[in-house]
Amino acid sequence: MIVHFIGAGPGDPDLITVRGLKLIQSAPVCLYAGSLVPEAIVAAAPEGARVIDTAPLTLDEIMAEIVAAHERGEDVARVHSGDPSLYGAIAEQIRRLKALGIPYDVTPGVPAFAAAAAALGQELTVPEIAQTVILTRTAMKSSAMPEGEDLATLGRSGATLAIHLSVRNLREIERQLIPLYGADCPAVVAYRVGWPDQSFIRGTLSDIREKVREAKITRTALIFVGKALQPDEDFRDSALYDGAHVHVLRPKRKTG
Repeated sequence: MIVHFIGAGPGDPDLITVRGLKLIQSAPVCLYAGSLVPEAIVAAAPEGARVIDTAPLTLDEIMAEIVAAHERGEDVARVHSGDPSLYGAIAEQIRRLKALGIPYDVTPGVPAFAAAAAALGQELTVPEIAQTVILTRTAMKSSAMPEGEDLATLGRSGATLAIHLSVRNLREIERQLIPLYGADCPAVVAYRVGWPDQSFIRGTLSDIREKVREAKITRTALIFVGKALQPDEDFRDSALYDGAHVHVLRPKRKTG
């Protein structure tokens, strides 16, 4: 028996990995976060499987289902949205599994920031504009941010920021980042990426909050901030494919 933590991707059933889908198709028990994982994904569970939406359950109740499956010798597909390594709340589950001696593995999924960038049709790292992407969140009613991980500190890097779980905290994001990025810095709010009703709101740090308020978006959104979101057309090409750039797979300069 093994517990398979599976990243289901951001919402589009086509974005789950082949491995993740096969695990769901073979697991007699499937636990999924119904508020974030579409039913179309867990519909792949075998006939007669025990399929449970864990959204209304506590950690103790979720673990009770896993322990019961363990006692029956049945594998569990524990399906999370996006990629389990990012705000997946798997650490506390893994801690309990280790204490109980229940084996587990993790299958990665497409994270929301990558799916959003794909839907936007753009790169988050542009030569000489931004070569770093920081994945973070802000503290509201959830656990506090560790020391040194506040936006004011992270923003000094000038990196492209992908800010999770914070669409209701745009006033504070604006307050902390405008002094660092400028009021005209591009900002994008990606709503329900990968779902049929996905939408994107483009703006700047000075007006994105008002645009989001008008759109009445209050949850399930990812915020991007950074110059790479709208680079000038004259940014330099990457050295990777430059004919003058020599590397082990292209040892000679190309001209013309």
